[in-house]
Amino acid sequence: MPDEELTQKIEELRKKKESLLVGGGKERIEKQHKMGKLTARERIEALVDEGTFEEIDMLVKHRCTYFDLDKKEFPYDGVVTGFGEINGKKVAIFSQDFTIQGGSLGEMHAKKIMKLQDLAMKYGIPLIGINDSGGARIQEAVDALYGYGGIFYRNTQASGVIPQITVIAGPCAGGAVYSPAITDFVIMVDQTSQMFITGPQVIKTVTGENIDKENLGGAKIHNSKSGVAHLLAKDDEEAMELVRKLLSYIPSNNMDPVEPTDYDKSYELPEEINEIVSPNPKKSYDVKDLIKLVFDPGTFFEIHPHFAKNMVVGFARLEGKSVGIIANQPKILAGSLDIDASDKAARFIRFCDSFNIPIITFVDTPGYLPGVSQEHGGIIRHGAKLLYAYSESTVPMITVILRKAYGGAYIAMASQHLGADFVFAYPTAEIAVMGSEGAANIIFAKEIENSENPEETRKKRVEEYKERFANPYEAASRGYIEDVIEPIETRKKLSASLSIAYSKVKPTPSKKHGNIPL
Repeated sequence: MPDEELTQKIEELRKKKESLLVGGGKERIEKQHKMGKLTARERIEALVDEGTFEEIDMLVKHRCTYFDLDKKEFPYDGVVTGFGEINGKKVAIFSQDFTIQGGSLGEMHAKKIMKLQDLAMKYGIPLIGINDSGGARIQEAVDALYGYGGIFYRNTQASGVIPQITVIAGPCAGGAVYSPAITDFVIMVDQTSQMFITGPQVIKTVTGENIDKENLGGAKIHNSKSGVAHLLAKDDEEAMELVRKLLSYIPSNNMDPVEPTDYDKSYELPEEINEIVSPNPKKSYDVKDLIKLVFDPGTFFEIHPHFAKNMVVGFARLEGKSVGIIANQPKILAGSLDIDASDKAARFIRFCDSFNIPIITFVDTPGYLPGVSQEHGGIIRHGAKLLYAYSESTVPMITVILRKAYGGAYIAMASQHLGADFVFAYPTAEIAVMGSEGAANIIFAKEIENSENPEETRKKRVEEYKERFANPYEAASRGYIEDVIEPIETRKKLSASLSIAYSKVKPTPSKKHGNIPL
């Protein structure tokens, strides 16, 4: 016979948990759905492999007694925490519940997140945060601030140790924005998510500027203008799918490898790759067309696709192995390096290096973008980040110079001089201090000026300079590039080079850390 008292206690436990699962109640859940948003638990269900989520700290309660908060119940204090699997990979997840006190962060809410961060570090598994919160719980005052500080500190300690991915699925304002900003990747949901330090009302009061939430800190703004967000999702379901896809390219921690996938061993580059890069340096093309052909078909996953479009970064697979890609985009600003492009590439390089993902760079750039706004905006400082990131990197680095590689930009884009393991060039490559026309105009200025036919003399000298320097053979003759290759050979050369460089060991000086030009 079952013990009656035990049966009663078990029944009480079941009822307690069932009541908690309702969150903020049916009315608020319906309101959430009408806004086009999933609930905190529905998001987790959409994210993890079916039946794998194990919740922790469901019974946690807030401890605040101010402003009659002691008379209010906040189920699981407004944040669901636990562990699950994504494509078989173990992950730690927290999901803020906007139906409970607007998902506001108080002391115990924060402690749940901090505990999960600590456990994710202990177990060496990725941490995924789903943010949907009105911000700090004002009633809890300094305890809420303590919570944010503790979360930021753990984000920083975990950086480069475990991958950290943030989904902004609702409002994220004030101090709350800094945790996502420290994490590796930020995914925002269009129309339903915003991030800003101060909202439209405060801005209007302080500066007199009129702006709405979406134009101030919406998903499209942060994906295209600020660069705060890396990926844009049309809804919650797509955001979760982007997380799943992203995790397939990265390891669980900085000590584990990325598991290789199956690939089509019969795949060979089509002849059309020879036609992508024109020998005419003024003719643009889409470098993504080349990337999609070189790597395993269908595996290119672009990061930051809407920001600094003159630089392309992303993941792909080469013979089933995950690699990071950096490439100038000739169809945007001729592939010039500017402030945003330098920041975008440098950050991605440092992520790949932190998690032992090889870096492959495609070069076609006329140099750093000239202009007063760039100089005053700190292109020297920002451009130096790119140099620093490549120089600091210890993972295998392979570079292919497609066409233009001029001046400091040639050096900055993973040249042999910054530590690239193998550098190849197409026959269309031009490796020089500057373009032929500019160089000839400077070197032969007096001769051109004093000539009976200045234009004819200028053309002649431009052609001479081009023939002498605007080619890959001068650099190859000095050993600055390993080989000049046909485009059709690209995949084969990259595969062979990576198989050699995978065992790379790069000793570094003993130091606490460097001082990157931020």
